[in-house]
Amino acid sequence: MHPVRKMYCRTFQSVLKFSIPFLPYRNPKIIGSVKGIPDILKKKKCRSVLIVTDKGIVSLGLIQRLKKVLRENHISYVIYDKTVANPTTTNVYEAAALYQSRHCSAIIGFGGGSSIDCAKAVGVKIARPNKSLAKMKGILKVHKKLPLLIAVPTTAGTGSETTIAAVITDAETRHKYAINDFPLIPKYAVLDPKVTCSLPPFITACTGMDALTHAVEAYIGNSTTPGTRKNALMAVSLIFKNLDAAVKDGNNLEARRNMLKASYYAGCAFTKSYVGYVHAVAHSLGGAYNVPHGYANAVLLPYVLDSYGECIHKKLHQLAIAAGIAKKDIPHYKGARIFIYAIQAMKKRYGISNTIEEIREEDIPRLSHYADKEANPLYPVPVLMNAQELEKFYYMLMPKKRRETEPAMDFQAYARKEAQRAAEKAAGKSKSKPAVPSEEIIMEEQNEEKTD
Repeated sequence: MHPVRKMYCRTFQSVLKFSIPFLPYRNPKIIGSVKGIPDILKKKKCRSVLIVTDKGIVSLGLIQRLKKVLRENHISYVIYDKTVANPTTTNVYEAAALYQSRHCSAIIGFGGGSSIDCAKAVGVKIARPNKSLAKMKGILKVHKKLPLLIAVPTTAGTGSETTIAAVITDAETRHKYAINDFPLIPKYAVLDPKVTCSLPPFITACTGMDALTHAVEAYIGNSTTPGTRKNALMAVSLIFKNLDAAVKDGNNLEARRNMLKASYYAGCAFTKSYVGYVHAVAHSLGGAYNVPHGYANAVLLPYVLDSYGECIHKKLHQLAIAAGIAKKDIPHYKGARIFIYAIQAMKKRYGISNTIEEIREEDIPRLSHYADKEANPLYPVPVLMNAQELEKFYYMLMPKKRRETEPAMDFQAYARKEAQRAAEKAAGKSKSKPAVPSEEIIMEEQNEEKTD
C-alpha cells in the first residue's frame, strides 16, 4: 500500500478509536427464552409483528415455539421466510412491503446472521423509505430510529444480534456491502439454546468458527479497548471449551448456551473494535459465489493470521492462553503457532476445507477490489494491504489444480524463521543471514511444543 494511503488509513482509524467513548454504543438487553418476547411487545404496545426468517428455519420447525407464545398472547404476526444465505436487496424490499401492508409495529429477526441482517435492513428501509439501501452503505448514514427490533439467533456465531451492521448483497450486481449505524443494534437479543438444538453439526461448526473469527480479529486489531479485549478473550475461551461438545451433541444445552454467550461476547467485541481482512475477503466471496459467511471465515482465518507475521505473535499467544492450549512462559511466536495450528486442527475435525472451489481466477481483481474498498480505511488491521496485496488470499483458496499464479501457503513460515533464529543464537551465529532451517530444527521445535 502507498505510504500516503497508509497514513490516511491509520489517521482515520485513530480518530475513530478516539471517538469510541463518545459514540452511542450499547449492548442489547438479553432475554433467555422466546417465551419472554410477548411481554416486551405488550410493554411497547406492539400488536402486530413481522418475523423475518428463512425457509430452512421454518422447515425445521424452530419457529413453532415463537408462533405459539404469540398466539397465546393475542399478538398477530406475519412471516417473511424468503431470506437467502446472503440476504439481497430484493429480500429487504419484499419484507418491508409486507411490514407496511400488514401494519406491523415491530420486527423479529429469527435465524442466523442472514435473517437478522435482513431484519435490520428492513428496519432501515422502514425508517428511511425514500432513500435506497445503497446510499446508506458505509458508516452513520441512517440517522433515524428503527421500529422495535428483536433478534433471535438460531446459530451461535454471527453476532449480528449485537452489532451496528447489516450486510446486504445487491440483487443485480452481487456486490456485498454493510450498512453501519447505531440504530441497527437490536433492542433485545434472545439467547435461547433450545432454538439452536436442531442446527446440523457442520453448520454448528461453521458458525462457531465465525464467532471465533469475530473474537480474534477484534482482539488483534489496533482499536481495542479494555472491554472489547475482555469480551474477545471470554468468547475464545468459551468456544474452545464448548464448540466440540455442541458439534458432537446438538442437544447439549449447556454447550449450546455457552456458544450463544460466546457469539454474543464476540459480537460485542467487534462492534467497537471492528474486524479485518478475513471478513473483507469473505464478504466478497459470499457476494460473488454465495459462499456461506461462516464457512468462508473459517477457511480464511489461518491464512490471514499467518500473513500478519510477528506483529501479532504476542496477541495470538494471549488468545492461546485464554483458549487453554498454551502456557504463559513460552515464547510468543510459539504461542502464536500453537493457536494457528489449533484452528487448523478444528477445521480438520469439522470437515472444513482449505480451499473454496467456486473461485475463478478472472474474478480475483474485482473481488480484491471489493475487499479493499470494504476494509480500508475502516478496519484497524495489524498490517495494511491494498487490493493487489489482498489478491494472494484468493489464490491461496483456489484448488491446487486450478492455481496457476500463486504457490500454496506455508503455515510454518514464521515458526521456521523463529526456530532458525533461536538455533543461530544458540550457536553464536549472526542473525543477519537467516537460512532455511534443517529438518532436525523443525522437528525439535515440534517436539518442544508437544512437551510444553
